[in-house]
Order: sequence, then C-alpha cells, then structure tokens
Amino acid sequence: MVTDNNVKLTVPAQPEFVDLVRLTLFGLATKLKFSYEEIEDMKVAVSEACNNAVLHAYQGTGGHIDIEFGWIGEEELQITIRDHGESFQAPEASRTSNLHGKSIEEIQSGGLGLYLMQALMDRVELNTENGTAVTLTKRRTAPETV
Repeated sequence: MVTDNNVKLTVPAQPEFVDLVRLTLFGLATKLKFSYEEIEDMKVAVSEACNNAVLHAYQGTGGHIDIEFGWIGEEELQITIRDHGESFQAPEASRTSNLHGKSIEEIQSGGLGLYLMQALMDRVELNTENGTAVTLTKRRTAPETV
C-alpha cells in the first residue's frame, strides 16, 4: 500500500464509534469519486469488520480499533481494520469460497460477515496474527462519460 496517501484513525472498540469510521470512509471515498453504490457497499463491509472487533476482540474489557485508509492512484481504496484482542479463527471455507450454490444448512453461523465482505468488496484479506486485521479493497469503476 502507498504510505504517503494513508489516513489513520484509532477509535475505542465501542459500538458508538463505528459511525465515525463510516463517516471518515464516506468523506474519503467521495473525494476519490467512488459512486454512491460503491460507497454504500464499502460502508456495509467496514461496519461488519468494525462490529466484529467491537463484539469479539476484547470480550468487554475495552481496547481500540485501528483503521487505515490507503489509496493507490485514484482507482483503488484499501481499508484495514485491526484490533489487538482475541484472534478470530475463520473457518477455512469462508476464507476462499462464497455463498453461491450453497443451501442455508451449509452456511455456518458466525462466518456470514466474511461472506458479506467478500460479496461487497473486490478483495478481502484476513490476518489473525497479534489480533485480527481485515483488509478490504475496492476498485473504483470508470466514471461515466456524459
């Protein structure tokens, strides 16, 4: 990731601060001329990652979430959501597959957030060393010509 274009934000791992992350994302994505639909997709994916950190990382003992927004050129926005709490062990299937072709009985509870992020973003990377870091990448579609 290009480091001179990064914006970093650290918030308490509390539900009321997820909106601050979403507002920051909205401002940056608007500046980069992402479409409304792309921004809404990113907001849902980022909210899911932040909510996972709030609910599971610190088991109610407090802590913080580090969010880093970085962009490469004007085409791609990369968002990393990192906590330093209990690591999340995703089922191997959720790291590589998607929901297409699966029945509701085949979908494991608790892994749906990763599937949702994968459906909304172009790339999702999960690192569970020293906490959990989820990196979400979205490429901007070409602007429409009028």
